[in-house]
Amino acid sequence: MKLIFAGTPDFAARALAALIAAGHEIALVLTQPDRPAGRGMKLKPSPVKALALEHGLTVEQPVSLKTPEAQAMLAELGADVMVVAAYGLILPQAVLDIPARGCLNIHASLLPRWRGAAPIQRAIEAGDAESGVVIMQMDAGLDTGDMLLTHKVDIAPAETGATLHDKLAEAGAEAIVAALAELDQLVEETQPHDGVTYAQKLSKAEAEVDWMQDAETIARRIRAFNPVPGAFTLLDGQALKLWFAEAADGNGRPGEVLHADANGVLVAAGSGAVRVTELQAPGGKRMGARDFVLGRAPLAGTLLGA
Repeated sequence: MKLIFAGTPDFAARALAALIAAGHEIALVLTQPDRPAGRGMKLKPSPVKALALEHGLTVEQPVSLKTPEAQAMLAELGADVMVVAAYGLILPQAVLDIPARGCLNIHASLLPRWRGAAPIQRAIEAGDAESGVVIMQMDAGLDTGDMLLTHKVDIAPAETGATLHDKLAEAGAEAIVAALAELDQLVEETQPHDGVTYAQKLSKAEAEVDWMQDAETIARRIRAFNPVPGAFTLLDGQALKLWFAEAADGNGRPGEVLHADANGVLVAAGSGAVRVTELQAPGGKRMGARDFVLGRAPLAGTLLGA
C-alpha cells in the first residue's frame, strides 16, 4: 500500500521499520520537530526521523496539521492509509478524511482500558496482569475509534516500563503489518462502553515516592516509572533515583531504611516494606544494591523522603 507514517519515539520507529521491511511504499513520514537533548542540548532528530532518513524517505515535521498548507500536502500524496503511532499531534477530522482507507493507530493498551498518553506505565502501576496493542480506525475522539485487530501481551511480575515498552513495540510492529495485509477481511469492532479508563500523562511530580503507600503500590510505581519519569526519593535532601523494587516483609516508620546490603535496600512502607535493588545517587550512575551500598556509611535507620 501507499502509506503516510506519523510517529516520533522508538515505539513508532519499530513499526516504521516493519512496514518498510514488508514492502509498503512510505510516501511521507511525519514526526515531531527536532528537540534539544544531552548535556550540550543540541537538536536531536526523533528515532522515527533518523530511521526514515537512513532509508531515504521524505520527512516533514510540521508543528500542526490544522493548516490548509499541511492538509494540502497530505492530500496531494494520494495515500491509501495513514499509520499513526505515538505521533504527538492531534489529527483534525480533515486529516482523518484524507487517506482513502482512513488513519490507523497503533495503541499500546487493550482498549477501552487505558486510553490516553501513558498506557504502558499506567498498566504496570495499576497491577494489570496483561496489556497489548490495538490497531484502531481513528476518529476525532481520544482513542475512541473502532478496533480492527488486538494482540495481547502478558505483564510479568517484575515488568518495568522499559521491558513492557519493548514487548508492545514489537507486538505493535507485527500487528500493523498483519492488519494492512488483512485489511479487507478485518471487521471493525466498536469499543465497549464499560471498562473505560484514562492513562493520564506522566509528570515528574508524581514520580516522588510516597512511603505512606503500601509496599505493593510503591514497588509497582517504581517499576512503572522506569525509565520515564524515573521514581525518586530524597536522601539527605538530594534526589535518589529508584529503578527497580519489589514488595517485601518488614515493618517500621514509613521511609525508614530497615536494612541495606548486596540484596537490596529495604525501606519501610505504609504497610510492609520495599526492597530496592537498583538505585542512582545524584550525579552518579545506575547501579545494583551491592555497588550502591559498598563504601557508604551504614544506611540502616536513615529516613528517606521529605
